[in-house]
Amino acid sequence: MNGIIKTVCVYCGSGPGTDPQFIQAASALGKILAEEGIGLVYGGGSIGLMGAVANGVLDHGGKVTGIIPGFLTTREHALVRAQEMIVTKDMHERKQLMFDRSDAFVALPGGVGTLEELVEQMTWAQLGRHSKPILVANIARFWNPLLALLSHMRHTHFIRPNLSVDILTADQVEDIVPKLRKAAREAPEAAKLMKADVASRL
Repeated sequence: MNGIIKTVCVYCGSGPGTDPQFIQAASALGKILAEEGIGLVYGGGSIGLMGAVANGVLDHGGKVTGIIPGFLTTREHALVRAQEMIVTKDMHERKQLMFDRSDAFVALPGGVGTLEELVEQMTWAQLGRHSKPILVANIARFWNPLLALLSHMRHTHFIRPNLSVDILTADQVEDIVPKLRKAAREAPEAAKLMKADVASRL
């Protein structure tokens, strides 16, 4: 990847959450992505953190690609401002396209859907399917319980040393893009190929 991040997939909630910092962080991230010339790939909604990050990009001249399954276009209020809105037949197609269109992944605060999308990318990375950077935006310490759980999984050897996944964290929005670029630069070419011992177990 040579440190080049052209598009970032942002997973986040379709609601605003209880802390104003969540919406503020989403809007600020959108602004930064636009200013850095990085396109946003996200779930396509216009409300909650989804809407905040997308509008943050659009309000500052950036490019937004929304990917949303047909059954959610009304519930999550698909964002009509987005330059590109892809409507998929189901969640599986949505997630695959979000992966294909993105050079890195960021998880802002969110609910079960956000968690599921984040963990899926972690799993794919663990199994050697990709080496794209994955970052948890730990706004107002939202993700502390998950980070503690991951530490517990490592301690109890359910995440074994040879199958560990490098998860980036950032407490400040301003640190997200620099950390993604650094990780992309440092990803060894060999990491992009599935390890033989992992492949043999699939």
